[in-house]
Amino acid sequence: MGDWTFLTNHARVLACIAEDPGVRIRDIAADIGITERNAFGIVADLTAAGYVLKDKHGRRNRYRIQVHVPLRKDTDGHPTIGELLAVLVSTKSRGDLQQGVDVSA
Repeated sequence: MGDWTFLTNHARVLACIAEDPGVRIRDIAADIGITERNAFGIVADLTAAGYVLKDKHGRRNRYRIQVHVPLRKDTDGHPTIGELLAVLVSTKSRGDLQQGVDVSA
């Protein structure tokens, strides 16, 4: 079938963060099959776009996804990040997202 996926690496990184808000860049890279540098860049993109907030906890980062933020303007109907993640993440996280709960809690 080839080396392609239906989701972009940005969406896959967002799903990793939704599953584990304390995930390390190293673990994101390993899970997705990209370099740590690429994973770092994608997290930086998501943070700069306002989809993810990064909080420092000692030497580690903890991420908060802004579920109310609409997807980029190139999509019809402007669904939110939370609506996308409700389809992509585990049952536990999905329940949190549907209730509008910060998935980092």
